[in-house]
Amino acid sequence: MKHRAEFILISAALGFAFGGIAAKVLREANMDAFRLTQIRTSAAAAILLTLVLLKNKSQLKATRSEIKDLIIFGIIGIAAVTSFYFFAIKYLYVSVALIIEFTAPIWIVLYLRFIKKKSVPATIWWGIAFAFSGLLLISQIWSGTSLHPLGVIAAFLDAIALALYFIFADRLSQTRTSLSLITWGMSVAAVFWALILPWWNFPFEFLTNTYSLQGELSNYSAPGWALVLWIVVVGTVIPYLMTVTAIRELSASTSSVIGMIEPIFAGVIAWWLLNEAFTPIQLLGCAVVLVGIYLADKARSVVSKS
Repeated sequence: MKHRAEFILISAALGFAFGGIAAKVLREANMDAFRLTQIRTSAAAAILLTLVLLKNKSQLKATRSEIKDLIIFGIIGIAAVTSFYFFAIKYLYVSVALIIEFTAPIWIVLYLRFIKKKSVPATIWWGIAFAFSGLLLISQIWSGTSLHPLGVIAAFLDAIALALYFIFADRLSQTRTSLSLITWGMSVAAVFWALILPWWNFPFEFLTNTYSLQGELSNYSAPGWALVLWIVVVGTVIPYLMTVTAIRELSASTSSVIGMIEPIFAGVIAWWLLNEAFTPIQLLGCAVVLVGIYLADKARSVVSKS
């Protein structure tokens, strides 16, 4: 099938976006972002570990030199990325939080330029200019009603954590399969949260309570466990496995560019289901940011090869 990998990757982005909608419902019900991250990563780790053990458990072997990076990858690349995102969507539209999160390629290029001292093409500076101009349009700071500062801070921290995710993933994927790397990341994150937030204090009432859905689905309700199951299966395990499958056929750069469609999916779904409406200026801002991210990511691929 022509463009099979692209179709799989786009489907994965759709799954991630749908998962964010269920997370938004639980966050609006005041479920703690860290607890939501804990149950998401722990359940996903259990499923992925089962798959790896059934398929080829030798994939989980790690050398002593890899352990440190795998731990950092799990804590920052998985635990921090997810928790900052869940924190941000309580205060921001899902799509806006994702737009800010997907500025990660820009931070990667800045890291390569100023930390690794690699030359950076002019395209990246155009990308940065587009991205931050778009963010100004989205926030509409001149209107006096800007975005919630806590949400913006969390979303930018999420972007930096996501940038570190890509940096460590690029390094670790040289010696590991993508499936084993994701399984390691989720497992480390699960252990991390179990140590920080003991399970015996977990607010299990969130799993048994019933929550009214939002927007067009406000006449319907769902139990918390069903929402969590949706987040874990539809918004985590399936899209991660689809992403792994697609990356085998596409380059990392191409995959990351295609992945930028996730904020657009999230915006359409949130508009459809949650009535998260944008003004024309904000829609223009989203488009400008995506152009900036695209330019930055293309420049990143050039810098990475140099």
